[in-house]
Amino acid sequence: MNLATFVERSEGQWRSMRSGHSLAFQQFEEVLSQISIQRLKLDDERVQELIQEQTAALSGEPEAPFLMEWHAESDWEPDDPSEVSAGSCILVPVPDNDTEGQLLRSVGYAEAEQAISRYRFLSDGTFVLNTRYGQSIAEERIWFVSEHVRCRSSVLRTSEGSGVLQTSFASEVRRLSA
Repeated sequence: MNLATFVERSEGQWRSMRSGHSLAFQQFEEVLSQISIQRLKLDDERVQELIQEQTAALSGEPEAPFLMEWHAESDWEPDDPSEVSAGSCILVPVPDNDTEGQLLRSVGYAEAEQAISRYRFLSDGTFVLNTRYGQSIAEERIWFVSEHVRCRSSVLRTSEGSGVLQTSFASEVRRLSA
């Protein structure tokens, strides 16, 4: 698996069922989401803005940028359990070679801030993404079970890497018709 193939296989509309475990709050959360992944052009204004903000940190040439949007319903919304969480993120991969590189993110997974992550592909095609934030380190893994089914797991650790704060697992099914 390489980056271009991964983005191509990820493109589309997905229904996600995610279970999360917050060890810090001793809570279990179930989240149902609609996720949209759309390829963007390198000359897209939003892509160029993100690249320009991170130029000093780039290790190579950006390729295969994409937009991810989501709408999620969680059973653990403190004020209103029916409240919908929504957002979007521009992602710009910067490969070092066929199996690893950087991923610029307009919004991080664990923190609502820009992030530069490191990615790599395992020999079985699993995409592994590591992101260091101020107070934590996130590792996400995404793998395809079939053309239309993929799984995603994440572990959020303390910045020293010694304690686990949160874990999650999601199964995602591609939406085939409108």
